[in-house]
Parts: sequence; structure tokens; C-alpha cells
Amino acid sequence: MALVAAADRLGGADLLVNNAGILGPSPQPRLADYPLDALREVYEVNVFAPLALTQLALPGLRARKGAVVTVTSDAAIEGYAGWGGYGSAKAAAEQASRVLAEEEPALRVWWVDPGDLRTRMHQEAFPGEDISDRPEPETVVPAFRHLVQTRPPSGRIRLGDLLVTAP
Repeated sequence: MALVAAADRLGGADLLVNNAGILGPSPQPRLADYPLDALREVYEVNVFAPLALTQLALPGLRARKGAVVTVTSDAAIEGYAGWGGYGSAKAAAEQASRVLAEEEPALRVWWVDPGDLRTRMHQEAFPGEDISDRPEPETVVPAFRHLVQTRPPSGRIRLGDLLVTAP
């Protein structure tokens, strides 16, 4: 709430980026063995917190015909063994974004898959694996900037597709 109030005092936000994400237990358990308390935490961070922030920011975003970006994952649309907790939470976040786009047609709402990046969370997903061949997170900044500047229609975006066209 304080974040949205601070943005409003500065003239308001026209962009909200929901980049919340936790993986859950590592190594990732199969759904049959997934501790429900851990799954609730994954949903709290990956689904409910971004939705709550979006709800708080909506009045200002509506006033400015702004945009909402929710960072997601291919695990939201592909079934990977062991990824049931994280993947299902990201799928829920994508569906919330899809519905928001329908309910708020004056806004742009994108759910963006940045691809595999060299992050701590990615390393936790693959303990012991060398992920040094993955790109650093800052390499996708130009594609995010291109997305926000060109304002394509609301929808799911694979950032790798934008990297090809981003200047």
C-alpha cells in the first residue's frame, strides 16, 4: 500500500511490473510429495501478492491508461516433472493476467516469459548444474523496454521473440 501511495504522490505510476517469484523447495518435489505449506507459500508470493499489488495500483493505472507486466515462465504452459508447484502458480498468475486484460481493456496487460536466465532461482531449480551458459538477467532489459515503448496488444509474450526485433 505504501508503494502505491508513494507513486501517487509523485504523480502516479503508468507501469506496474510484477516480478515476484519463488521456486519452492529445492530440489523440487513431485506433486504427490509436495508439502502443502510450501505450496501455499509459492502461491502467496507468485499469485496473491502480485494480484494484491495490481488491485491497489489499478485506480492510478486506469487514470493513466497504464500497463501491467507479470513475469512468468514456460513452466506455466508446459508440464515438467517436479515443477508442479511453481508451474501451477505461474499458470494461475497468467490466467489472472488474461482475465485482467479482458476486464480492463483500456490497459495493456502482458504476461512475459523471459526465458532461462542465470539467476539464483534458476540455480536452485537445477542444484549442482552449471548454468553459466544462461544469459544474465540484464540482457533482457532492451526487450522489456521495447515492449513497454511499443505497447503491443495485451497477451502472453516470449521475451526471446522480442529480443529478435528489439533495437
